[in-house]
Amino acid sequence: MQGTKEKLSSQETHTPSDSIHASSMPRYMTLLFAVVCGMSVANIYFAQPLLDHLSREFGIDYSTIGILITITQIFYAVGLLLLVPLGDLLNQRRLIIGQMLLSVVALIIVGTASSSTVLFVGMASVGLLAVVTQTLVAFAATMAAPAERGRVVGMVTSGIVIGILLARSISGILTDLAGWRSVYLFSAALMLCMVCTLFRVLPNVEREVKTLSYAQLLSSVFMLFVQERVLRIRAILALLIFTAFSILWTSVVLPLSAPPLSLSHTAIGAFGLAGIVGALAAARAGKLADQGHGQRTTGIALLLLLISWWFISFTEQSLFALVIGIVLLDLAVQAVHVTNQSIILTLRMEARSRLTAGYMVFYSIGSATGSIASTQIYSHYGWNGVCWLGASVSAVAFLFWAVTLRATNAALQRRPAWK
Repeated sequence: MQGTKEKLSSQETHTPSDSIHASSMPRYMTLLFAVVCGMSVANIYFAQPLLDHLSREFGIDYSTIGILITITQIFYAVGLLLLVPLGDLLNQRRLIIGQMLLSVVALIIVGTASSSTVLFVGMASVGLLAVVTQTLVAFAATMAAPAERGRVVGMVTSGIVIGILLARSISGILTDLAGWRSVYLFSAALMLCMVCTLFRVLPNVEREVKTLSYAQLLSSVFMLFVQERVLRIRAILALLIFTAFSILWTSVVLPLSAPPLSLSHTAIGAFGLAGIVGALAAARAGKLADQGHGQRTTGIALLLLLISWWFISFTEQSLFALVIGIVLLDLAVQAVHVTNQSIILTLRMEARSRLTAGYMVFYSIGSATGSIASTQIYSHYGWNGVCWLGASVSAVAFLFWAVTLRATNAALQRRPAWK
């Protein structure tokens, strides 16, 4: 295995971009990255509250329209594997701007779709190109100074979570004001503005010549899992925490919209604001990781994740308890996610995009698993069954962290300092 690792490393050349973080990354740049990431990832979640409108307009049966969300998520996972690793091979500035321009085109296709075929093709393209968020995360890690890298990754990742949580509310508001098509056309206009801004501010650093082909680049993503035990551990944690995250956010609309609560979609969407509070609070997790407290932060966050389900279980009796549970759950998930990324991005300086791609595939698997499992459990066992499922997944995550704690610490201590 060591010989394979040396062979992989010998095929790669450290890029000039590895040295562009000699000084601190400007705060406005970090915020810009966070905003762009939030906008990009929101594009794949806009459709969730619009399924009834799309079903009526395109004559798609209610039992079939949900496939639209599945297709978007599948192509997002494909993009993680096929596009994100290119950040280790190509000029990242051109890659980011090119993907965002194509995203603008895809959003316009969705917003002007005249048939269900065009709609499905457009949504698949939106999902595929939304992975620019992960290229941005890896680029932000490269631009940041070593002492602030965790903080920068934390802020940028917070933008992604906030984009996910706000997407449903924004989509509903714009649909009420100007119809569902306005959601995608408005997003296309904003994305084009962001392209112009990034074109002006992103550093243009050329890659040195590399001997890795595209096929070798993709295969090296899998090789990283073989070589890096910490990546395997943190990817499994990502799968578990985002399974718990998806269990809540996929199914919470069911008890809230049913009697005796019978809340409107606008009121239900407002609970996403509580999640934003947790996501913002967790941005500090990256700074704690910079200070060497990543493992402790992970353990505390996973314990909070487990506790959050106790509050969430009282949803049908107290909406205040639900709000507390949402804040705790989103705080915990975001804290672990930020810490995960801060840790794995130290493993290979020349492979940050591939590390991010491999890690995020497990995020997608967890999200899909949570969505499918939560609705099935709710239909058979109600809200209590969903809460027991979420608590069980959270408990498994905590136990897995505890069991692998010593192995992770040992692996990290053997590594040279992150330059």
